[in-house]
Amino acid sequence: MPADPATEESARPRGTLATRTLAMPADANPNGDIFGGWVLSQMDIAGGITAGARARGRVATVAVDAMVFHRPVYVGDVLCTYADIIRIGRTSIAIHIEAWALRGSFSDTLPHAHVKVTQGTFTLVAIDDNGRPRPVPPEE
Repeated sequence: MPADPATEESARPRGTLATRTLAMPADANPNGDIFGGWVLSQMDIAGGITAGARARGRVATVAVDAMVFHRPVYVGDVLCTYADIIRIGRTSIAIHIEAWALRGSFSDTLPHAHVKVTQGTFTLVAIDDNGRPRPVPPEE
């Protein structure tokens, strides 16, 4: 069920901006709704960027949990992903990722909106050059 618009207006993304990309017609079904798999892939990219920076090297996604789609993404929306590291294990990093859509950002006539469209928890593992798990280095 969609969030209450009054609550959504005051809501802010959780985490740090990881990516921004424009939803294009090739990413949509015939009705103009962006495929959920495309949104998921953008979130996975955000997780890889965030975990790779923290692990200072290669990472691989091993799990996607608690994925919830709140609103559709449309052609022309700018999809922004925000990442927040929630747990660091010996070799793994769990990241809460939210995707927000900027709507009407290229229009002078449409009101601009920033709405949360989905969120989920991604777990990535630090890997070595042979693709085997390696310890996540301590924070500097």
